[in-house]
Amino acid sequence: MYGKAFAPEYQGALTTLSVNSSLVDVLAEGTERLREAERSGRPDEVARCGLAVAEAQRRLGRIREADQAWKASYRAAREADDTAAMAWALWSGGTLARQRGSFPLAWRLLKLAAELGERGGDVVVRGYSLAGLAETGRIQGDYEAVGRLHEQLLAEARKRGEARHTVWALEGIAQMHRNTGDYDRAYALFEEAAEIAGRAEDRRGHAWALRGLADVLSVRDGDTGRALELLSAAEATCREMNLSSALAYNHKMRGNVLFRAGRYAEARDLYELALKEFRAMSEPRGEALSRLGLAKSLARLGRDRAETAAELAELARSVERGGLKHVREMVARAQREFGLEPEAAR
Repeated sequence: MYGKAFAPEYQGALTTLSVNSSLVDVLAEGTERLREAERSGRPDEVARCGLAVAEAQRRLGRIREADQAWKASYRAAREADDTAAMAWALWSGGTLARQRGSFPLAWRLLKLAAELGERGGDVVVRGYSLAGLAETGRIQGDYEAVGRLHEQLLAEARKRGEARHTVWALEGIAQMHRNTGDYDRAYALFEEAAEIAGRAEDRRGHAWALRGLADVLSVRDGDTGRALELLSAAEATCREMNLSSALAYNHKMRGNVLFRAGRYAEARDLYELALKEFRAMSEPRGEALSRLGLAKSLARLGRDRAETAAELAELARSVERGGLKHVREMVARAQREFGLEPEAAR
């Protein structure tokens, strides 16, 4: 049985904030409480309010501000000798590193966060940090390496009845099944995630689950209409909560759905929008996926073959350097789709 979803990253004076609070509101209140804590000379409270500020900035796509905030939170936690708060700050920094495509740094910070969480007796930050490691591996395409960890974390979240973490784990496992072609299993897991998130009032998790369902409905069933309906519902949540990254991924997925339906001009426009959004928040994985979709759409719309070949070859090199194994495989499929294997091999 799952209770109402909560946001453990909202701590100290900010525990009254909801998991569904607008990020703009979180940032405003977090900044106010942070300044109060600084004036009163309470480093423990500075660390915990700073964590909320860091997470709001990160989710709003404000990379530089988020980087400054999590580091300030860590310094305050260290001054207060608060091991758990140090772990939370490192978790935030590791999550930001993953978002920026700095995978070695993400692995290092999240491992440290998990260790400190265990040392500090905070089972939640330990779980979130291990989940961050699992998600980092999944995003890079190392499914075999992190699949078991996803399942372990799902079992732990179910045992604790923690809805938000259960939803996250279900969505991660579902995404791996979707990417390896087991669409039925992926759909069932996304559906369960959506149901749990809905009951627990986890609107962010619900929006991501709807995106996953839309993807499967499009690729498995060719149900463009229903897929677009689900994406519209998810987009409304993203806009209400100011979820910049989730909104960009929603737009990218809408481009995917339209591309599969042969609506290439509309897909091109969505990929261009998503690309602009990802670049604004310095998110290389989303940028690479949008570039790939855009290149494929332009090719279908009659772009010069040599230009398509050059674009895909450069993209392949870029994601190879960035350690994005799954995206690299997607680029290779696109090169084969357009008969560009000789150019890719040079």
